[in-house]
Amino acid sequence: MRLSVLDQSPVAAGLRPAEALRETIRLARATEAMGYHRFWVAEHHASPGFAGTTPELLAMAVLDATGRMRVGTGGVLLAQHDPRRISESFDILAALHPGRVDLGVGRAGTADPDMFTDKLVQLHKSLHLMPDDESRTDLNFWLLGAGRGSAPLAATLGAGYAHAHFLNATSGRPAILQYASTFAPTNHRAHPEGLGAVRVITAPTSDEADRLADSVRLWRARKDLGLDQPFPNCTDSVISGWSEQELSHRADHDQRMIVGEPVTVVKQLKRLSRQMGVDELMISTPLPRFDDRIRSFELIEQAMHEVFTSGIDSYTSSGRTALTSESTSNL
Repeated sequence: MRLSVLDQSPVAAGLRPAEALRETIRLARATEAMGYHRFWVAEHHASPGFAGTTPELLAMAVLDATGRMRVGTGGVLLAQHDPRRISESFDILAALHPGRVDLGVGRAGTADPDMFTDKLVQLHKSLHLMPDDESRTDLNFWLLGAGRGSAPLAATLGAGYAHAHFLNATSGRPAILQYASTFAPTNHRAHPEGLGAVRVITAPTSDEADRLADSVRLWRARKDLGLDQPFPNCTDSVISGWSEQELSHRADHDQRMIVGEPVTVVKQLKRLSRQMGVDELMISTPLPRFDDRIRSFELIEQAMHEVFTSGIDSYTSSGRTALTSESTSNL
């Protein structure tokens, strides 16, 4: 099982967005040293909780600050942009950092699905990523989804497919199955390639992990209630201070999160990868305190080594779920 990072540049209460962006760069350096495979940044607008508004610029900063890991966007909101402009930006990224660039595109904010498909085809044409174009290896293209609408598009275009489990915990398996079983090979990607993005919070003890997760739960509960704010700190998110309405939303998103002590979390990640039919999971940990965020990724990496080398929960490459139509047909 391969692990990667999705960082949405979370803004903690009392801090400026500029600090959140600098923390993203620090997190990229740290997780690269830990051995994480890829690092994606996100696009959000008019959101007090997230600082990343221009992911191609932030991806450039991450590429410049790192040297090995793949870096990309999770994702560019194509409906809001000119496809040619996006292609030009990523052509520059790929020219300066060939073989390390992932262009991930999402359909969020799309009112007209036909318009999105048209823009997607325009983008592929501008990037010379159409199925019969000469093989391009300096960048990879990914389509993002949280339901089942993007999976067949990704399959038709021969793109990678990333499913946001942290937005929809039930549609990942059928979406991946549909993608893998209908994938059309191209000169750019011969086999289906999928991953799942999941929200994960760990700490030395399950009680501490649960306490840290309450800052994310409270942020999400307030957002669901129409109050979009930065992430509350652990002091402000102590459950005794929650309103009745906030408490009613506390557990709404727990099925989309994995929370606990490190070994338990790694076992759950392995189980999720098998259930979804992917060999790669991308971890999102939007904790307001940067040190807690770093520690969570460190503990996962250490627990991965412990689980895989000690036989705590046997899991060999022969037992992994390959992302092919043949293997996923048994899901």
